[in-house]
Amino acid sequence: MAPPQGQMRPGRQLAVLGLIFVVLYLMVFFSGGASGGLKDRLEPRLGLDLIGGTRLTLEATNSIDGKPPTAENLEEARQIIENRVNAYGVAEAEVVTEGNRNIVISLPGENRDLTDVGSAAELRFRKVLKAADGTGAVAPPAATPTPAPSGSASPKPSGSASPKPSGSASPKPSGSAPAGATASPSAGGQGGGAAAPSASASPPASPSAAAPSPSASAEPVPQGIEDQRKAVQQKVGAAAWQAASGLKAPADLTTDPSLGATLKPFGTLSPAEVAVLPAEMQFNVPTIGCAQLDQRPAASIKDEKQKAVACEDGTQKYLLDVAKVLGTDVGDANAVLDQTSSWVVSLDFKGKGQEKWTGLTREAFTNEGQACDQTALGQDGKCRVAVVLDNKVVSSPEIQGVLTGDSQITGSFDNKAASALASQLRYGALPVTFEPQEQVNVTATLGASHLRAGLLAAGIGMLLVIIYSFFYYRLLGSVIFLSLVLSALLVFGALVVLGRQIGFTLTLAGIAGMIVSLGVAADSFVIYFERLKDEIREGRSPRSAVPRAWIRARRTIISANAITLMSAVVLYVVSVGAVKGFAFALGLATVLDLVVVFLFRHPIMTMFARTRAFLSPRVSGLGRALPARTEQATRTSRVKEA
Repeated sequence: MAPPQGQMRPGRQLAVLGLIFVVLYLMVFFSGGASGGLKDRLEPRLGLDLIGGTRLTLEATNSIDGKPPTAENLEEARQIIENRVNAYGVAEAEVVTEGNRNIVISLPGENRDLTDVGSAAELRFRKVLKAADGTGAVAPPAATPTPAPSGSASPKPSGSASPKPSGSASPKPSGSAPAGATASPSAGGQGGGAAAPSASASPPASPSAAAPSPSASAEPVPQGIEDQRKAVQQKVGAAAWQAASGLKAPADLTTDPSLGATLKPFGTLSPAEVAVLPAEMQFNVPTIGCAQLDQRPAASIKDEKQKAVACEDGTQKYLLDVAKVLGTDVGDANAVLDQTSSWVVSLDFKGKGQEKWTGLTREAFTNEGQACDQTALGQDGKCRVAVVLDNKVVSSPEIQGVLTGDSQITGSFDNKAASALASQLRYGALPVTFEPQEQVNVTATLGASHLRAGLLAAGIGMLLVIIYSFFYYRLLGSVIFLSLVLSALLVFGALVVLGRQIGFTLTLAGIAGMIVSLGVAADSFVIYFERLKDEIREGRSPRSAVPRAWIRARRTIISANAITLMSAVVLYVVSVGAVKGFAFALGLATVLDLVVVFLFRHPIMTMFARTRAFLSPRVSGLGRALPARTEQATRTSRVKEA
């Protein structure tokens, strides 16, 4: 066995440990974020389960193929949601990403409904190409009047809009406002013209094409969606799929009643199954109604480069052109009172957004580009532009002029509803669509109860370790006691500093991780002290046994703590939520335990080995080891005397 290398000077290690304490607690009292009285400076950042508040978990549903969003899109969405939460005037809100799909919003100290902050608010401006009945009826009503050929039929009014005084065109008389603010607010143009509501009438059905085509859509389709379409094709049957693929316009069931029975299976599809169908099929099949279209998964019509189908008021189904103006083109949105003292949302476009908006209104006014048919025209024979929010049309005003200024979204808003919509639009269109998964509200009373229970459990755990150590190791139990106290002080200071610097929040799960770390610390004590007993049993003096026992125990202690630390790291990486807090606290406590082992426990044992009390079996706790040493010393003494 190799002899101990050199003579240890425990004072140096203890001085380093003292320096660490001084630096750490200087940061606690004087680092950034340290303010208020002594109590405030010594408060770690506590989680919602300890002080009460609201936590909402949002799961990203970026596309209907189920793929997770990119890291860039998720981070952009996090920043937008954080701005929305801060717009509530709430202090200390925390918005973080977890995994590759989740965003967690934490609002300490307040109970508030946060589900609206994750609403997509993906605004698209699309020209209406065609309109059809969206009730999804298998057969039309018994008596359906045929529209007069002299008038252009159009869907029910979606509200009214007024231009600014500088506008060159006069608005038409307004139609009736929608029943609810969130159901059908309307958009109005400002500047060069006005966006007027259309007359209330049902669009005529267009005849269907006779010859079916082999493919329902010529657009490129991702492999995942193509597989889902094949599954839907098998569900509805070959006859229904062939009939739907051959439709070039909405089927007229009055001229071919048998076609309604053939297409009836499409009415049984779920909204998710309808979402994977080509846009033309969603529009042309009359048994696909707004009840299915409105409930499609989020982001079903997110792609602005593809045509889309959406409903207005749950009754009118529109085939929409590609989106020429996006929500990201909106520079600002504010809830304001118009000339009639009604709440509206004023939209200001930014950069090239105004040019895009002007170009879109010019195209609709002159019917350039992709032409809109008779069913999509307004009462003055002009094309309409649909304001699409997520999967629904919130307004479809007729464009009566080229709009060179800003616009308004109008409807039966109150102040709260208009402000909420303006907030969503003002802070940008989310690049990712979210579904609320879980919202937890914890009262302050319950949080305080959790905190007391956690601290009580930690105190009981530490007390049991200390009682056992004094019972079994006696004087060495004081080393264990002091080590645990120092570890607790280091962990506490680290929690305060990390809470200010990186926003680490101590939760009930984190307290559980620290309680588990007490067992890790106790293991290192047992390894060291039992190795010390073995050295003394082999006949060495306590002074020489301490460094030799340290050399042998050190590798085992490091290995045990390294395994615990690696487990904590892996758990932190692969987990979310409270489990991540448990892993972080366990890893932090393990690292600080190693610091105490090297800078306090071994140096203090070296100092104890030089005291006379350490040689007493009753005092040192080495009673089972010292008799062997005493017997050997007696034999040596007798040999010398002989």
